[in-house]
Amino acid sequence: MTLDDPRIARVRFNDDGLVPAVIQQHDTGEVLMLGWMDAEALRRTLTSGRVTFWSRSRQEYWRKGDTSGHMQFVKGARLDCDGDTLLISVDQVGAACHTGDRTCFDADDLHPVTGTA
Repeated sequence: MTLDDPRIARVRFNDDGLVPAVIQQHDTGEVLMLGWMDAEALRRTLTSGRVTFWSRSRQEYWRKGDTSGHMQFVKGARLDCDGDTLLISVDQVGAACHTGDRTCFDADDLHPVTGTA
């Protein structure tokens, strides 16, 4: 599905018509979460100032914060070099994760061996 927006036409959606969207706090660089967007969710995000996702489990659109109050206000949007991943910069109000954590990446450290340059 493509819309009459050249920004959206540049996105390479997967076979399900979706693209991953990495959500990042605009001023700290903190990675908050990952969600999925189809062309309509991306259009809503680019034109409303609030982040909208496509829920794969519920098969419906959801705008972050409408039920929780933990809103994401769009500060920027970028497409990666392959055109198949979005980076959305936001001002996060409250928790980004459905568990109530600040980010979806707080809970499970895999404790990798770290390298040096």
